Amino acid sequence: MDRRDFIKLSGIGILASSTNILAMEILEKEDKLKSGGRKMKVMKLQPKDYLKPKGLVGISDEQIDVHFEAHYKGYVAKYNEIQEKLASNFADRSKANQNYSEYRALKVEESFNYMGVILHELYFENLIGGGKGEPSQELRKAIEEWFGSVDNCLNEIKATGIACRGWATLSYDLYNKMLFVNGFDAHNQYGFVGSVPLIVLDVYEHAYYVDQKNKRPP
Repeated sequence: MDRRDFIKLSGIGILASSTNILAMEILEKEDKLKSGGRKMKVMKLQPKDYLKPKGLVGISDEQIDVHFEAHYKGYVAKYNEIQEKLASNFADRSKANQNYSEYRALKVEESFNYMGVILHELYFENLIGGGKGEPSQELRKAIEEWFGSVDNCLNEIKATGIACRGWATLSYDLYNKMLFVNGFDAHNQYGFVGSVPLIVLDVYEHAYYVDQKNKRPP
């Protein structure tokens, strides 16, 4: 089963964003880098306001508003700021160093903010997907093949969400053609290369603190 077939058969709204994961607005602004006279495009993201949920059962609009406007859009803004600095040669690439350098700091935070944007977009798309809480017949078959049952899969996602500090995802491995549950302590920590997130659960405190305060298993 290839990626295209899996996306077609899964039947959940989030998969529409498998192509959206890397989608971004590429602004035509170009800056000349000082080194070598090379030109580099400024890659900028735009917040996707149409993904903002409203009237959900179990999550208040107030919680969503804080999460979407402050956190999600904050990652978009900081990613764009980093791109401006990279394109304008803010950090001297000749001084790049793995222990510390301005360039290293920009690249680390670039990955953090980019993944913060993408994971939040997938999460919000899950929430507005309009699903009925049951997987399609094809997805159920795949879940049962890899987890034994839907309940086993849900328990694995829940346990991962409790065990990890940032995210829990049900993902499809494009290389090994398998489903697996993955956990993140931060947006850019412990992600698996070559996987497509199908279900994305935000377990950072900012995802629930307005409604639930700190009511989370220790």
